[in-house]
Amino acid sequence: MILPITAFGHPILKKRAEDVSKDEPNLKEFVDNMFETMLHASGVGLAAPQVNKSLRIFVVDTQLSIEGEDKSTAFKQAFINPEILDYDGEEEFYNEGCLSVPDIHEDVARPSKVLIRYFDMEGTKHEEWFDGFPARVIQHEYDHLEGKTFVDHLTNLRKIVLKRRLNDISKGAVRTDYKMIFPSQKKNFR
Repeated sequence: MILPITAFGHPILKKRAEDVSKDEPNLKEFVDNMFETMLHASGVGLAAPQVNKSLRIFVVDTQLSIEGEDKSTAFKQAFINPEILDYDGEEEFYNEGCLSVPDIHEDVARPSKVLIRYFDMEGTKHEEWFDGFPARVIQHEYDHLEGKTFVDHLTNLRKIVLKRRLNDISKGAVRTDYKMIFPSQKKNFR
């Protein structure tokens, strides 16, 4: 099932997500729905708060990556109760976008490598280093679990320049190919 995506300004995107319990009901169905929603919206990552659930889960599928990205490190994975343990490498800028912040892309600096501990859908614990594009996607989605969006990484000047467009998004004055939940319309979506 395709889920509506929460828009910039929605309170859930500013809240630290809650840990997933071992007996979380319908977890597999929810994760499957997240993958389907991400695919439908042409994303490469999606966090649970972006579909209005305050849970520490995000999904990544870099096989769907942006044209020109190196597909040799492509992977598809659900990350449950992830914890970033370390960063390494030079900070690199990349023009990021976000399904919750449609039609805005900005250069964001992030370390090129990340060490993350997480559980997969079978409950197996992993601790892995990722680098390049996968590391960037993981950091972007992890931010959502911490109550941040890529906009939080921008300079104050860039935020001022984007203020009107961000306000328009939070008011629902944006067109997307996917359904969204806007802060002013918490129960309704288009």
